[in-house]
Amino acid sequence: MIDRRRVQSAFHRQAGEYDAHAAVQKRVVARLMEILDAEGVSPERILDVGTGTGLLGRTLGSRHPGASLACVDLAPAMAAAARLSLAGRERTVIAVADAERLPFPAASFDLVASSSTFQWLESLDAAFAEAWRVLTPGGLFAFALFGAGTFRELKASYRAALAAVERDNDRTQRFFSAGEVRGALERAGFGVTSLTVEDEIEYHPDVPAFLRAVRRIGAGNASPRRPRGLAERRVMAEMMRIYGERFGAPEGIPATYAVIYGMGVKSET
Repeated sequence: MIDRRRVQSAFHRQAGEYDAHAAVQKRVVARLMEILDAEGVSPERILDVGTGTGLLGRTLGSRHPGASLACVDLAPAMAAAARLSLAGRERTVIAVADAERLPFPAASFDLVASSSTFQWLESLDAAFAEAWRVLTPGGLFAFALFGAGTFRELKASYRAALAAVERDNDRTQRFFSAGEVRGALERAGFGVTSLTVEDEIEYHPDVPAFLRAVRRIGAGNASPRRPRGLAERRVMAEMMRIYGERFGAPEGIPATYAVIYGMGVKSET
């Protein structure tokens, strides 16, 4: 389960620190833009869903200076940061809005794009259906999300720690598989033109540094029921020991992000 209010609150609090710590997210935006550039699209109306501090929106706006641009984010402080970063750009709207309930009429955009957002949803169906609804016939939906295999080192270490202390309540976040993403695209009505998975690996000095970096961008555990107390502290201490022993390297401890890049087209008929 994912607590959307917890997600909204965490990203709202950490908006001021996000850009300083979101190295992987920045690389994902750059890679998504490479994929989009290869498509040779020339949209006149663009929507960025889950804009964060506005990096994807700024990049799209720079690539297509004549296009209108709308950016939405669930966290008010993120939307405010995006508003500042895009100040002065004409034909630009920034709004606080939910990916599952977009505040736009049908067929409003030629391109809907999103980066590092949809993994925070319990299900992809509503958000993908909304992307389909607001696209014009023939419009393109391009996105990147963190999928199954993300934080694999953390999840393996946590499960091993649970076994070591004879507990079985794994509360780590579940990420969507590529098959689940494809299925959601097809159910929404998209023709799937591209779906790939690429790993991004980030190194940290130690496990506490990794966990702090994740919290500083607002991307902590979004479970609505997080255990507390001595038993959980024992699990965390054991997890950090196992993580370092199993995965430590001269560069530090690795944190893998499995990035799913997807592209779908809304049929013209």
